[in-house]
Amino acid sequence: MNLRSALLPLCLLAALPSLAAARGLDVRDLQKLDRVSSPVLSPDGSTVVFAKRIVDADVVKASSSLWVRNLLTRDMAPPKRLTPEGWNVNSPSFSPDGKTVYFLSAKSGTQQLYAMPLVGGAPRQLTAFALDVASYKVSPDGTRLLFSSDTFADCKADFACTKKRLDDTAAKKSSGVVYDGLFVRHWDTWADGRRSRLFVAALPEGKAKPVASATSLTDRLDGDAPSKPFGGADEYTWSPDGASVVAAIRVAGKGEAWSTNFDLYQVAADGSSAPVNLTAANPAWDTGPVFSADGKTLFYRAMKRPGFEADRFGLMAMDLATKQVREIAPSWDRSADGIVVSKDGATIYTTAQDVGQHPLFAVDVASGAAKPVVAEGSISAFDIAGDTLAFTRNTLKTGDQLFTTTLAGAPLRAITPSAQDMLKDVSFGDFEQFTFTGWNNETVHGYVVKPHNYVEGQKYPVAFLIHGGPQGSFGNGWSYRWNPQTYAGQGYAVVMIDFHGSTGYGQAFTDAISQHWGDRPLEDLQKGWAAAQQKYAFLDGGKACALGASYGGYMINWIAGNWNEPWKCLVNHDGVFDTRSMGYVTEELWFTEWENGGTPFDKPENYEKFNPVNHVAKWRVPMLVVQGEKDYRVPVDQGLSTFTALQRKGIESKLLYFPDENHWVLKPQNSILWHDTVNAWLKQHIGE
Repeated sequence: MNLRSALLPLCLLAALPSLAAARGLDVRDLQKLDRVSSPVLSPDGSTVVFAKRIVDADVVKASSSLWVRNLLTRDMAPPKRLTPEGWNVNSPSFSPDGKTVYFLSAKSGTQQLYAMPLVGGAPRQLTAFALDVASYKVSPDGTRLLFSSDTFADCKADFACTKKRLDDTAAKKSSGVVYDGLFVRHWDTWADGRRSRLFVAALPEGKAKPVASATSLTDRLDGDAPSKPFGGADEYTWSPDGASVVAAIRVAGKGEAWSTNFDLYQVAADGSSAPVNLTAANPAWDTGPVFSADGKTLFYRAMKRPGFEADRFGLMAMDLATKQVREIAPSWDRSADGIVVSKDGATIYTTAQDVGQHPLFAVDVASGAAKPVVAEGSISAFDIAGDTLAFTRNTLKTGDQLFTTTLAGAPLRAITPSAQDMLKDVSFGDFEQFTFTGWNNETVHGYVVKPHNYVEGQKYPVAFLIHGGPQGSFGNGWSYRWNPQTYAGQGYAVVMIDFHGSTGYGQAFTDAISQHWGDRPLEDLQKGWAAAQQKYAFLDGGKACALGASYGGYMINWIAGNWNEPWKCLVNHDGVFDTRSMGYVTEELWFTEWENGGTPFDKPENYEKFNPVNHVAKWRVPMLVVQGEKDYRVPVDQGLSTFTALQRKGIESKLLYFPDENHWVLKPQNSILWHDTVNAWLKQHIGE
């Protein structure tokens, strides 16, 4: 008997347990993963505090807590929980002396500010306002609180007044609401007359009772601070001496729904003076104010073109004595996300999308030279204290993981585990970026993700993912909504194209999609699909489905009538069906008006040029339609119209409707249903 042939079955048997353990990522894994965020460093850089979100065993309810790690110890001990069990907290920050950690929690019934010693102990409630504290910043000397809350203008800082009016409205026998201007609704909420406004309150000393009163700073301005729906504490700041506050606010009156003119307003921190507009000369977007340590310079980000939300954010410096403004890095063709200034004021640290990555950059204030500090993957948040850098980073193979290092470039130190560490029995699909010649003979980038169970020489059905925005990018990052690994985990290959209009490839590349929704990006998608099949033999082009959301959903509708040959099925999540109708029914009108070169009544031909509704007669491919009722960006009529057209034409189709979701699917069980429905649709049409 041949010894080699006798040993072979034993080798195979020995390998079976590891083969059985290797499974692909499932949506239930995705939802159960711990999520880390909001890293903050103590002022001396010795300690990092961060938030961690966990989901209960039934994958229904999520909660967040704060965790702490001493960075001076070099042991392998995991971080320790700081906040008590059962609390749900967010937005950590340090006191100026580094001994106290602040955070927000709704433990009392409304979201208020709490503090607790870094060394541990019972949290102490610092505020007891009648309304939620939505965001905050503690003053440089640690004695006052700058915070935001939603109030009615005439109530000023009387929070009980706003609460009573809300209660009275809820108790009314009639439900009708009269509006005389836009916005009437925004993102997923109907307007009720309240604005997000800034207030200042003295923090209680010693064992004093929580503070319940405050001074209003921005009630004289008809605008939100921070902005809605996604603005935060990065849109306002204290001056180093604590004497004033600067905030980004859009004061546009009845033109608010079609204006992107945010300006920086400075107001005395005691509310004694009217706000002063520092950036009135720029009719476009100004935001993200940060003072230099000496208080002489105000750094911020600014766009140049009014009405264009995807314009490049340049880094700006204003001399507060002369009010002279200069752009720091005019030749750096990237759009800055935020600003952290070095203590000496010589360097700005910021993140920006860059050729499929989202690195952290150091920008020299004097010369404008930009160089990457952490180049790979997607940096989602970071903090700097002295030479210490803490950041969360994700990639196509892992969720956010917290690292620390030094600005001098010391080896990275992982503070929290990766997704692979937490899911040891899960294998992830390898990925690769590729390039091809797209529209206008320009280089276009794409990504291919292999199935988790990839075997050389085999062919695999394909999920062709189309990103939204349209000024966006899939890139080398992790998503809890559209994650390529959930498709790779089902045994599919994944192809993604960063077509013209995508971000991170220069502003001209981003600009190329405006007024060209249906031609230039479609050409890139077609050429990218062909290039991917030519380069990667494992792609089974005869078994492929195309999927997209938002603009990606629009493109699915456009593909259905203009490029339906390759696809066995389509998935359209919250996609535009009728661009003309979209111009009237969406809420942020500046978006549709910029993208179509004007209003639907001034430029009707532009809205019809790439309108999917005009090509429904050519639809033939089975389509799954997903729509959220509370989606006011691409409202429910767009999804219902798509499904109606499919049904009326007799095309195989399904509608997945969420009465409680907006433009995104956020609730854990809804996300599971979404993925299960989409995966079943793919399996039905392109197999396992």
